[in-house]
Amino acid sequence: MIERPTSSNWRDKLHEIIYEADTPAGKAFDVILLIFIIASIALVMLESINRIDNKYHDILYYGEWVVTILFSVEYIARIITVKKPFKYIFSFYGVVDFLSTIPMYLSFFFVGSQALVSLRALRLLRVFRILKVARYLGASNQLKASIVASRVKIAVFLFAVLVSSVIFGTIMYLVEGEENGFTNIPKSVYWCIVTLTTVGFGDIAPQTALGQFITSIIMILGYGIIAVPTGIVSAEFVKGNGKDGEKTSDREDFPEQLHLNSKSCQNCAASDHKDYAKFCHKCGHNLD
Repeated sequence: MIERPTSSNWRDKLHEIIYEADTPAGKAFDVILLIFIIASIALVMLESINRIDNKYHDILYYGEWVVTILFSVEYIARIITVKKPFKYIFSFYGVVDFLSTIPMYLSFFFVGSQALVSLRALRLLRVFRILKVARYLGASNQLKASIVASRVKIAVFLFAVLVSSVIFGTIMYLVEGEENGFTNIPKSVYWCIVTLTTVGFGDIAPQTALGQFITSIIMILGYGIIAVPTGIVSAEFVKGNGKDGEKTSDREDFPEQLHLNSKSCQNCAASDHKDYAKFCHKCGHNLD
């Protein structure tokens, strides 16, 4: 646990609770917020079921308003606790927070039967709240880094799959022909992609013995192809774990593992700071 110096500034204390998770108060805030996010998603899903909505419409409606008000308070608190509020407002999560809060308020401006269709479309924006969950999953940053690190290998792999699909699709067009549903090469390539990914919609099926033999080869290749991107990302993920566990110093007063924590800069909202960082790695603002 990283100890923070006490501050007499209520704004600094509120910023520590809202944006960081290294303190008991910050962890409690994240857990409570996660509960309300999940509750909000559950309300949206239940409301979409006509049978449940007809019976419990008022409960779902008022429950949604309770969640909306709480998210509104959280959104305002996030703005007033940073020194550069526009940095947060126009950041990715700032936009997500705004989109997840505003639909219920927009309902005041869409009154009457003619606007009901538009209103239902606007209320679908509430599903953006599910994106708020991602910021509280610590391992998501490492997974994102692993995907970014392996993007070139994945791109080459996808290109190879596309080339294979074009080749096999063309072969199947020549073997099966229009009479068996392979009316053109693009449709044959579509069939090959569906078969190679082991989805198999069944809307097109080979009828000749040679076509079925080629299909069997494609299906077997499909099982191998599924494992490739998973292996690439997993290798980068393990490599990332290895880097995090490397010894960084021989000093006794310095830990062998240097971890990233949830410190968030109050000036620029940057995160991913080292445990013993005193200043923001982006703007140089004092983190204590």
